[in-house]
Amino acid sequence: MTSAQSLANQRHRARMRELLTRAAEGFGAVLMGEAVFGWRDRGIGAPATGAPGDVWVRVTTEHMSWAHGEFWTGNADSSAITGVSKPEVVEVTEWEETPERVRAELMTRLPGRVCSPTAELRDEPRLSDAWWADLRGALDRVGRTPTERIAVAQEDISRRLLVFFGDAVDLTVQVWRTAHADLHWNNLLGPDLGILDWEGWGRAPAGLDAATLYCHSLLQPETAERVHAVFADQLDTPDGVRAQLYVIARLLLRIERGDSPELTIPLHRHAAGLLHG
Repeated sequence: MTSAQSLANQRHRARMRELLTRAAEGFGAVLMGEAVFGWRDRGIGAPATGAPGDVWVRVTTEHMSWAHGEFWTGNADSSAITGVSKPEVVEVTEWEETPERVRAELMTRLPGRVCSPTAELRDEPRLSDAWWADLRGALDRVGRTPTERIAVAQEDISRRLLVFFGDAVDLTVQVWRTAHADLHWNNLLGPDLGILDWEGWGRAPAGLDAATLYCHSLLQPETAERVHAVFADQLDTPDGVRAQLYVIARLLLRIERGDSPELTIPLHRHAAGLLHG
């Protein structure tokens, strides 16, 4: 028997596919491959061809009261970041589908494939030394990019760490850098580096991107060790530890809602090591 929730999910996905088709037609692009849904089916995207060549069409929907601000325009705003292999937004259009607002973006499409079909890494990605060097260089350039955008604020860090870890850690961030702020394995391309999904980029505790990638690597210890080796100067600092604990808390909250339960024990063990190691 099909549940009411399952039927609602099917209807939502059908509607998102229809919006994607409309967006592609509006951009004069032809969809060429299978559509990919984002986290919680909030967005949808697919490869296409158009006047700029190989492109990606992406559609996001949000209730009109929330369809504004930095997260809503993040991909387009990321044009301020240079010297990093990432999609560029070519064209944007928005329209209302009461009670929601729809945002469609036509973006350049990078070559390669995502390193993992899920945010957490479940298989070793077999990436070259050059890829790791490129990743380090790209994140260093992102970190030096000036911006007024806020990805994670001190109040976010303080509230989350206090709730999860009490007085076991100093809450005050000392160094802030610009970050991608959602650097997991489904947002990274190989064999040549590409970094996707720039909705939430902005200022964050130094080391947040390294912390995010490390925590999403815990199911593959060899890769986790490589992440630590490449970013040890960021992870093994007071702000790096704070960033890791913040990411651990965020992922545990998502696990409570049904995401990636396999990470539960590795995250708890890593938190214990950070706090008592």
